[in-house]
Amino acid sequence: MRTEQPVPLPIRLEDYAPPAFRVEAVRLELDLQPSATRVRARLELRRDGGAAAPLVLDGVRLKLLAASVDGRTLAPADYTQDAETLTIPGVPDAFVLETEVQIDPQGNTALEGLYMSGGRFCTQCEAEGFRKITFFPDRPDVLTRYTVRLEADASTYPRLLSNGNLVAQGRLDGDRHFAVWNDPFPKPCYLFAAVAGELDELADSFVTLSGREVRLSIYVDPGQSARAEYAMDALKRAMRFDETAFGREYDLDLFMIVAVRDFNFGAMENKGLNIFNSSLLLADPETATDADYERIESVVAHEYFHNWTGNRITCRDWFQLCLKEGLTVFRDQAFSAQERGAAVQRIKDVRALRTRQFAEDAGPLAHPVRPSSYLKIDNFYTATIYEKGAEIIRMLSILLGEADFRRGLDLYFDRWDGTATTVEAFLACFAETSGRDLSSFMTWYEQPGTPRLAIEALYDEAAEVLDLTLRQTSSGGPDRPGKPLPIPVKLGLLDGEGAAQAFRLPGADAPTREATLVLDGAEMRVRLEGVARLPVLSALRNFSAPVVLGADAPPREGYVLLAADPDLFNRWEAGQALARELILARVRGQPDEVNEARFAEALGHALQDEAADNAFKALLLELPGEADLASALAPHADPTLIHIAREALRACIAVHLSELLTGLHGALQSGDDFSPEAAGAGRRALRIAALDMLVADPHAANQARASGHFDAAANMTDAMGGLSALSQIGGAPFDAALAAFYTRWKSEPLVVDKWFAVQARAPGEETVGRVLGLTAHPAFDPRTPNRLRALVVGFSVANPFRFHAPDGAGYRFLADQVLSTDAFNPTLAARLVGPLGDHGRYRSALADQMRGQLERIVGHTGLSRNVAELAVKALGV
Repeated sequence: MRTEQPVPLPIRLEDYAPPAFRVEAVRLELDLQPSATRVRARLELRRDGGAAAPLVLDGVRLKLLAASVDGRTLAPADYTQDAETLTIPGVPDAFVLETEVQIDPQGNTALEGLYMSGGRFCTQCEAEGFRKITFFPDRPDVLTRYTVRLEADASTYPRLLSNGNLVAQGRLDGDRHFAVWNDPFPKPCYLFAAVAGELDELADSFVTLSGREVRLSIYVDPGQSARAEYAMDALKRAMRFDETAFGREYDLDLFMIVAVRDFNFGAMENKGLNIFNSSLLLADPETATDADYERIESVVAHEYFHNWTGNRITCRDWFQLCLKEGLTVFRDQAFSAQERGAAVQRIKDVRALRTRQFAEDAGPLAHPVRPSSYLKIDNFYTATIYEKGAEIIRMLSILLGEADFRRGLDLYFDRWDGTATTVEAFLACFAETSGRDLSSFMTWYEQPGTPRLAIEALYDEAAEVLDLTLRQTSSGGPDRPGKPLPIPVKLGLLDGEGAAQAFRLPGADAPTREATLVLDGAEMRVRLEGVARLPVLSALRNFSAPVVLGADAPPREGYVLLAADPDLFNRWEAGQALARELILARVRGQPDEVNEARFAEALGHALQDEAADNAFKALLLELPGEADLASALAPHADPTLIHIAREALRACIAVHLSELLTGLHGALQSGDDFSPEAAGAGRRALRIAALDMLVADPHAANQARASGHFDAAANMTDAMGGLSALSQIGGAPFDAALAAFYTRWKSEPLVVDKWFAVQARAPGEETVGRVLGLTAHPAFDPRTPNRLRALVVGFSVANPFRFHAPDGAGYRFLADQVLSTDAFNPTLAARLVGPLGDHGRYRSALADQMRGQLERIVGHTGLSRNVAELAVKALGV
């Protein structure tokens, strides 16, 4: 039984105080042994607060072997050590503290601090892992320069890596060796990194725009270096993009990435030594899908971009987490838009935002982008911090315009380089360079919830004017209205035939075809003049603000937008809205088969538009997800009815467009060599989307087509496309494909993760039992985060139909996994809780069972702080 208990009092932003001591320099010496690593730390400290304050250092599960102040050994009576801190009273204003501790990396199953993965030492210190390595003021506003000496067995751990530049290395007695690393840039301890083990290196170089040559090294499992070539290419493209798009050049002579199998997160931006989950670094056509390549490209860029937005400038405190994460997501989305196509990337980003963040905002786990309190900061690495944080930056760029936004960002980099700062300081830079009052914009950071935007349109044909009334409704928290927010609304007008119309804004000298209105109060009225024909309003173009848009437009306008809107995001959005209403009509017992057929016909026309690229057409074929549809029906959603209704529309499309979809599937087959670039990925995406839609009509020919697709697959994208299509059909064809897939790939861990995930997402009646059985499969290891996520998250998040089984078996399974995982990895366990917090969407019989499992979790003896905080919040009490 575990004994860790929740802390009753939260940490609050309003209680922030600067550190009492600054660390002017630190030297670490790690004598690496799997179960008994010794860490010697030499800290040069200077008082920065009240003279009476004792020195209080963070330290968890550290065995203190020795401590001294200015060379004087401390006796036990000279300090106090509890489970989380080391306190030394009566220290001078400036002194050197030396400590030696012993830790157990091999027994560190929480994967925080220094731990073992695949026989190698590696670290994860964000957010509060460094305190599990040595005693230190473990907070992001303590920046210092690090010198690190690593010592280990030379034959077992031939690579010794840390942050910065390698300044010394050599051999020692007993087949041991050492390496000394120095990082010339001050950093918080959460960016410390060390890796030791046997690794292959993929080496390359990059010449910056100023002419400096940077050595690039990616370290991977022996024999895997070829699979890192795409990541290396993505890194070089990201480095050039950061120079040209943001004016940011890399600052060290060496940049390293290491791939590890056991990692709680996707990747970590440690200064000069990024550590990646291997699933987000390794790829080749045989073992990785196009989605894997795309994700690798995005995450490599994200972690590299952190060098300036997170490392060179970091957070004053963890409440400012969005300052580095939201800004860096905005930057990596800009990079992906360049690499993958702006419209396609925007659709994917918004789809992810709505699926994850809008759901978070609508439930008991809602919180502001900058929270005001927390128990465990690990629980706030959320879609709100990342995705909504990025949307806020995007809105700022829209409100200010490209030139003023860039000037503000340049000032931010210049003013705060080398420091830890706040959201207020960030916004102040833009206010200064633009001359704009941005005080109301801060509300986006302080207020939870997704605003709702309503637009009413009244057209006067004789006067050729369109009167628009825009209203917003915002939430300030449970049962509390929110303050009005500044909302940029980008819009254009079409006529009934889909042609763009010009209009003139109030006070404007010339007409325009697109404009951005800023709704900064509860309501505003705007008259658009010179509107010659009955208009079709195209509002919130390119999703200019993270809001839920309601409009009173009739369905016919949706078909005009789907066919002709020059804004591709809104063209896609129109298709989603039309499909959503048809599905919801069936859920409500009012099927509209005439308009279902009309929608299928309109979709067919869109798929034949030669001006649209394949990736965009593939997105058009994806109907709204079942979780998103549940949000529209809250609090009475029935996942079974939603699934049946959605499948009915898919079957209608499959039947009506059978010839077209079959033709696409055949015509898009290619014998060309695999390329992960956007064009090839788009072709495969559309071919697989066509197959996915065809199997909604599972007659013999379509079953044979899915099996043939799988059998003929020459790359993992096609193999998973075929296997996923077969999972919808189920039965013997699916089981045969699963067996063949596992037999071929059972020695490839990242591919076996896909095998677990596709079964977790299958809609068949046997899925709940199958998932339970897979927990006993020899290849299932819950202590491997990737494997656990593949099965448990694949089921609870990606399969709402079966997760919400009426008998509650899915809920019990998830609660079991939360509790069992909490026993060895609280951070990972807490990330599993979320689906149970969605009980507010669903009909009472399901909601009661979900709350019952949350109560069971909360009542468990010895629950970790991580899980306790989220489970209590998820209950909504």
